[in-house]
Amino acid sequence: MTGVDHTLPIGGDQVTTGDWIEVRSPYDATLLGRVPAAGTPEIHLAVDAARAALTGGPLPAWRRAEILDTAARKISERVEELARVISTEAAKPLKTARVEAQRTVSTFTFSALEARSLTGEMIPMDASAAGEGKLAFTLRVPVGVVGAITPFNFPLNLVAHKVAPAIASGCPLVLKPASQTPLSSLLLAEILSESGLPSGHLNIVTGGGTTVGNALVEHPDIAMITFTGSPEVGWGIRAKAARKKVGLELGNNAPVIIEPSGDWATAAKKISVAGFSHAGQSCISTQRVYVHESIAAPFLDELVPLVDSLVVGDPLDEATDVSALISAGERDRVASWVEEAVQAGADLRAGGRIREDGVLQPTVLSGVSPEMKVCALEVFGPVVAVQTYTDLDDAFRLANDTRYGLQAAIFTAGLAPALSAARRLDFGGVLVNEVPTFRADQQPYGGYATVATPGRARTTRCAR
Repeated sequence: MTGVDHTLPIGGDQVTTGDWIEVRSPYDATLLGRVPAAGTPEIHLAVDAARAALTGGPLPAWRRAEILDTAARKISERVEELARVISTEAAKPLKTARVEAQRTVSTFTFSALEARSLTGEMIPMDASAAGEGKLAFTLRVPVGVVGAITPFNFPLNLVAHKVAPAIASGCPLVLKPASQTPLSSLLLAEILSESGLPSGHLNIVTGGGTTVGNALVEHPDIAMITFTGSPEVGWGIRAKAARKKVGLELGNNAPVIIEPSGDWATAAKKISVAGFSHAGQSCISTQRVYVHESIAAPFLDELVPLVDSLVVGDPLDEATDVSALISAGERDRVASWVEEAVQAGADLRAGGRIREDGVLQPTVLSGVSPEMKVCALEVFGPVVAVQTYTDLDDAFRLANDTRYGLQAAIFTAGLAPALSAARRLDFGGVLVNEVPTFRADQQPYGGYATVATPGRARTTRCAR
């Protein structure tokens, strides 16, 4: 899949455009391959192919499930190949990329189960006098063509989370993967074709968000847009696509609260991984840590050496824990936020330096304050910011002081604090004695969508 020119699977054809997008390693800029730069003609071609795939109705449920089961098996047989593609195009450490590839197997397996169990429901007509003697039921039918826009940070499994459920529900897709990481998607399309997915059910178009992305959002024959990415772009899509179904999975600056009764040593071990996996480029990367003042010193004494011991470097090295950010520009942005925090009074406890190979070291800051960018915004980099609190009410207030609301966590030995966290933390998912970065692919996963503070729109995620 690397080092060559690729084509786009659209309908039953392999399409090229004559204009190319280079795909390079974020770690050392090695040219991995080229993909066609699609435009409006390719978008129309792809949507037409997807619409044609619905001619005569959707695939029967048993056939969808069979395709998904076959794909899951084939993915499991090619985990190493897929992991290496992920690792090279996203600079994701190889051992982490293998986990992503294995998770993709689960995503397809659970989608196959859904394909077999999608049903409507009975309506209790005789619950009213008017309905006596009548029978009514609902049927689930495909919404239509789905336009899917995916990010770079999980170039296989986040694509799978859009593709596999769409197949399960009988909806053809037009997929726009991130321009930095399209090779995983193209390999997945090959696997699905080998698994028996008919042409037109998955069509891939590669290009920029302002061209291909906007064209998908605005196309009149696309019934639903599913997007994973930044809040700014996501809310813009929702505004543009008022007549479509829209599913958004946006940002976060995930907080974790550590109570005096909690296992703070275990919390430190988990955070030393969860804050820096894939260089912090995850929407639920552990970013804000609120630790009770009575245990702050021993907690930091445990956390900092663990972070210092992380292996930094080449993503294809089996020992590497942390590698490059997706671009030099993103690396420099994150480094500038760290420097800005230090200048404002934060203490640099680990990392903060750009190495000779261009990789930003895993960074721990303490003594931070809520207005600093490393706390107020989504860093999307290898940075964890630690702040102390006095009582649990303060911790809840600090954790909720954000425009995001995807996942949060608390470490505590008490049932009452755990239940209070579940009720009072304004996040879609609240984890107890686990980091907010934890996610199983079959569990509910969605943001809190209400506006909790003036001028701060929460992140949201609609059902897949």
